Amino acid sequence: MGLMLRQHKYILDILTRAGMLSCKPVDTLISTSKATILPNPLFSDATRFRQIMGALQYLTFTRPDICFVVNRVCQFMHAPIDSHWAAVKRILCYLRGTTSHGLHITRSSSFALHGFTYADWAGSVEDKKSTGGYLVFFGQTPISWKFGKQRTVARSSTEVEYKALADGTAEVIWLQYLLTDLQIPSASAPIT
Repeated sequence: MGLMLRQHKYILDILTRAGMLSCKPVDTLISTSKATILPNPLFSDATRFRQIMGALQYLTFTRPDICFVVNRVCQFMHAPIDSHWAAVKRILCYLRGTTSHGLHITRSSSFALHGFTYADWAGSVEDKKSTGGYLVFFGQTPISWKFGKQRTVARSSTEVEYKALADGTAEVIWLQYLLTDLQIPSASAPIT
């Protein structure tokens, strides 16, 4: 029981715009190779690349499962190369097979906040910056998420994880204050 927020038609529109409506679906979002800015010829249609990436960014409002990869590829919007377009095509093939996925909002007896964080140390080959993020659940429903490159270069994996945990904890605290203002009681302390 619950409510499912999905953007099925919007995904089909993106696939049509990209000319990939009949593409073969894939089970994973990204291959093991990393997108880079190594010397390669620029992608021939940078405007098309940016339009598709903008549409994918909007799609992340109901698809937290693609946030990390979309953020990763968006880092190359200023000068996309052919391998970046290949990464976009991989995302589109994944979406072709998961058009019915979305954000499932369920009624829960628990009003507890649960936060999860993610960090990868020096994951960016270009500038050695790390990626961090968080996902916060209210009961069983995800209500807030963010994934992105951290602003500074970390000296250790512990520093990266601490920064991601601090960001996730700040979001949980803000949400706890918001719920208090909305007079929604918290049954237990938030877990991060």
